[in-house]
Order: sequence, then C-alpha cells, then structure tokens
Amino acid sequence: MENERKLLKVGVVGIGRGRSVMRYANGTKQCELVAICDIWEEGLERMKADMEKQGRHLAYYTKFEEFLKHDMDVVCLANYATEHAPLAVQALDAGFHVFSECLPAQTMAEAVALVEAVERSGKKYCFLENACYMPGVLEIKRLFEEGTIGEFEYGEGEYCHNCEGIWTELTHGGDPNHWRNQMYTSFYCTHSIGPLISVTGLRPTSVVGVQLPNIDRMRNMGRKGGVAALEIIRLNNGGVYKSLHGELYSHSLWWSFYGNKGRMETCREDVQMGDTNRVCMDVFKVPGDYDDPTNHVTMSYIPVDKYSKRAKAFGHSGADFYTLWNAMEYILGNEDAKIIDVYQAIDMWIPGLFAHFSALEGSKELAIPDLRDPAQRDAYRNDNRCTNPEKAGDQLIPCHHWGEEDIPQEVWDRFKEDWEKKGHPNTV
Repeated sequence: MENERKLLKVGVVGIGRGRSVMRYANGTKQCELVAICDIWEEGLERMKADMEKQGRHLAYYTKFEEFLKHDMDVVCLANYATEHAPLAVQALDAGFHVFSECLPAQTMAEAVALVEAVERSGKKYCFLENACYMPGVLEIKRLFEEGTIGEFEYGEGEYCHNCEGIWTELTHGGDPNHWRNQMYTSFYCTHSIGPLISVTGLRPTSVVGVQLPNIDRMRNMGRKGGVAALEIIRLNNGGVYKSLHGELYSHSLWWSFYGNKGRMETCREDVQMGDTNRVCMDVFKVPGDYDDPTNHVTMSYIPVDKYSKRAKAFGHSGADFYTLWNAMEYILGNEDAKIIDVYQAIDMWIPGLFAHFSALEGSKELAIPDLRDPAQRDAYRNDNRCTNPEKAGDQLIPCHHWGEEDIPQEVWDRFKEDWEKKGHPNTV
C-alpha cells in the first residue's frame, strides 16, 4: 500500500541532527530526500561528497530563502534548537508542510507567530519530539488510552544527559554564543515533559521552577545555567507532573504515570544496557478491590509491533523511526498516524520557559497560557524574554536565578583547540 502512494519530496535544514531524516528517507517508500540546507559551508560540502559517493545527487543550499524555492512537499527543520520557529513560519507561509525538531520555539512571541502561521497556512505541522515515540512510551500511550490506569493523577519524567564528553562537537568548538552555552537550565525540557503530554492529552496550567546550582563541570564546559532543573507542573485535570532534566549523572531516561487504577512506567535503570523500551505495570482492574488476587496485575515486558525489527536500525532506541514514520503518514493522509501538532508542541515546551520565569521570581507558581485561545495571545505577541542576546534585545534575562556565570577565556580556547585537532566535527 505504501508503494502505491506519491513519494513526499522532503528538504532538510541542518546536516547534524538532520542526518536521521536523511537516513530514513534513504530506505522508505513514503518519501524521497531532494534538498539539504545548512549555513555551515564546510559541513555542507562534506555532506555533498558523502551523498555523491552513495550515488545520490541532491540540491544543496546555504541560504534558506533559496532553499524554499526548491520543489518540495515537506521542510524538516533540524537546525539549532533556538532557530526553528522563524524558519517554520517562513516555510508554512511558502506553502510547505513542516516537521520541526526540538524545540518548537524560543520565546513566547515566536510561539504565537508559529501557532498563527499554522492556522492561516492550512498546512500540516509535526513536532519531532522523539521521546514521545520510544517504544515503551508508545506502549504506555496505547494502554492509557484503553483505560489501563484510569484517570491520570501524578507522574514523573526525567532526561539527564551528561554531554561533557561531546561538548566540542555539540558547540562547534566551544562557541561562546552557541545556544547550548547560552541556554537557561530548564530550556531543553521537551524530552522529559513531552511523553506526559503525548500519553495523557492533558494541558499544563501552572508551573513552579526549581534550579540546581551551577557546578565546576558546567563552568568548564562553558555552560552558564545550572546542572539541572525541576518543573512541578499542574495539569488541567488537577493532576501534577514532576519533570527533571539536565547534566546530572551520566544518562537517565525515564517516565512514570500514576492513575486511580495503578501505575505504568518505563524501565529506569537500564539505559546503559539498551533496555529503555521495557514497560513495567502495577494495576488493579477494579479500583479499590484489594481482596481478589486476580484483580491485581503486575508485569514487565518489552513491547513489540510489526515495525520493531525495522525500527531497531534507527537511533534513540528506535524512536527516530516511529517519529518520522508517523509524521510522513500524517502528511500522506493516514488518520491513524500519531503526531504532535503545534498546540501540543507548545504545551511540551512552555513549562520550561515559565519554570525559568518562576525561578527568577523565587520559585513562585506561575499560570501557563493556552495559545489555542486567540484571546490569550496578545499579551505575549511581543514577548521575547530569553537568554539569547541576539533574540531578546532589551528583554534579555539571566541564565540562572542568581545571575550570570563568568566563563574564563581559557575554557573557550581549550574547546577551540580540541575542535581544530579533531578536524571540525559537528553534531547539533
């Protein structure tokens, strides 16, 4: 059936994270890769050479405006996390569907502009938050929708990733202006918060932000924010979710969902052993009946579906496959495709921004607006508060509630030297 449909023509912006999309397009009957855009000319030339060795002859652009003149159906934004919304607006207005990597926006003004661009263009927007497409999370979403744990009451999620060992590649040799060095502690929050929104369909209504301090390891990386952050999020059904993310430990990826009938969660401890897809369940078929032993169900298993074998070849425990498969199917008209639309994308991102505002006000609980409601947008239409000086202008805010870190020049020099020695490697 897939091979009877028109192939979607896909253009990718960003040769780092964009490689995942390029690889997917190379082995599917849903789409074909036709164009690549990146402002980094050296990296783009490398990409072109690699593609031509594979016998793939594509169009290459360093200017986004020229890229948008290419014959495409979908623009996939895999460039810097702070640059997605403005390019998405341009692509939507030019008549393209848009897939966006994390994050959907950098400021509230961008979020308003993005939502309104989707609405006026009539084109489709998919947020590629791959944490929501990890097989364990997809299985929990299926079970939640079947009512397995009943009404959501409480949940936790965490994404902790110590990137110290790859900071040279991640920041183009320790660029002081790289978004990763400028970001506030709760900025990159959608990996921990996203599955909550995707699984339950609930909306955040308020948040309390708590920031952990900066430490020497962060300063030695050039990071100005704290080592980690917490968001305590109130949801529109009254439930509460605790999100933790940052540079703690070495790596931790985990989500847990409590309902009035029990609990489901992904495996917490086995990330280093490649077992993050495992689902653990402890539920009562009938709430409150504790005497009948057949009413209590506990189990642990790794979910499998018809795409599991195919997905294993892709990154993030197969999540990259499911993310792109569903997005492509959505554009192709499959009504069963599981996608994250622009409103849910904002719901996954906005608690991190407002958690930072909260931390700057002494961890005060702050209400979160719902940008589905046009009446709530005007208050934020010109709100560019962020930690990026180029974007914020006179609305610049500090990366941490106790002020900015002074990063010594020798930190930047060390990363620059390492980058030169390694031959200018790059990721996202």
